[in-house]
Amino acid sequence: MVAAQKMRRPAVVALQTLVIAACYYGAGRLGLMRRLTVEGAVFTPIWPPTGVAVAALLLIGLRAWPGIAIGALLVILSLSSFSSLELSAAGIVAGNTVAPVCAWLLLRAVHFRTDLSRFRDGLALVFLAALGAMTISASVDVGLLVVTGKLALGDFWPVWLAWWVGDAMGVLIVTPVILMLYTVRPPISLARWKEAAVIIVAAGVMVPVATRSSISMLFLIYPLLIWAALRFELPGSLVCALFASVMATVAATEDAGPFHRLSHTEVMIKLQAFNGTMALTALLLSAVITEQRNTRRSVELACQELVEVLEHLTAGNPTPRPPPEEGEGRG
Repeated sequence: MVAAQKMRRPAVVALQTLVIAACYYGAGRLGLMRRLTVEGAVFTPIWPPTGVAVAALLLIGLRAWPGIAIGALLVILSLSSFSSLELSAAGIVAGNTVAPVCAWLLLRAVHFRTDLSRFRDGLALVFLAALGAMTISASVDVGLLVVTGKLALGDFWPVWLAWWVGDAMGVLIVTPVILMLYTVRPPISLARWKEAAVIIVAAGVMVPVATRSSISMLFLIYPLLIWAALRFELPGSLVCALFASVMATVAATEDAGPFHRLSHTEVMIKLQAFNGTMALTALLLSAVITEQRNTRRSVELACQELVEVLEHLTAGNPTPRPPPEEGEGRG
C-alpha cells in the first residue's frame, strides 16, 4: 500500500507538470495571435501565460514551476526568430519562470486567499503579483534583446514598458478567471439566470459597438461592468472584463474603432490604459462587494446565534412568580 502511494505521487506530479506546460503553451499561442509593434519590437498586449503560471502556483504550489519552465520553452521554440538564440532562449525561460514564482512568494507572504473575498487580496494581486513581480520578466526579457543585438539600447524603456504591461495584464485578467473557475459554485437560481442572460445580451451588443465605433465610446463598458459586479460579484465582473479586453485587443490590432489612425505607441498606451483600468475596476469592486456581503452574513449569523442562546437560557430559567401582596395567603 505504501509502495503504491510512493509510485502514485511521482505520476501525479508528472501529470500536473504536463498539464501546466500544455496550458502555458496553449495560452501563449493564443496570446501570439494578436500582436503590436513598439520601436520595432513585437509584443502582445495581453500575455495570458503569466496569468496561467501565477494561478498554477497559487493552486498547486511551488512544484508547478517545472511545468511553467517547460511551457515557456515550448513557446519560445515555436518562434523561428528565437530558434538560434540559445542564451537568449534560456534567459527568457528563466525570466518567465522566476517572475511568477516571485509573485507567488509575495502573495504567500501576505496570506493571499484564492477566493479573492477580501479587498486586501485584490490589492495584493494587483500591486504585488501583477505590477511588482512582472518587472522581473520584463527586465530580463528586454535586457536580453538588447544584449543579443535584437533591440537598440535607446529603445529599451518603451519596449520594457509594453512588455511589462502585457505581462501584468495577463495576471490581472487571466489569473482571477482561473481562480474563479476552480472555486465555481453550483448553478444559480432560474431568476438569476434570467438576469445573467440579460447581462450577456447587453455585453454582446454594447462591447462590440464600444470597441468598433469610430467615436471613442469605450466608457460605455464601465456601467455594464459595475452592474455585473453588483449582481454577480467576482464571476460576473471578471467574465465581462475578459470579454471586453479581448474585443478591445482585437480592435486595436486591426486598427479599428477608437484605435484607428493612431501610431503604434498611441495604440499601446490607449489599449493598455483601458485594459488596466477595467481590470482594476472589476477586481477591486468585486472584492469590496464580496467582503461587505460576507461581513453582513457574519453579523446576521452572530445575531441569530445570540437569539438562540437567549431563547435557550430563557427556557431553562422560568420567570419567577411575583411575591404575594401583604396579607395574601394568611389566615
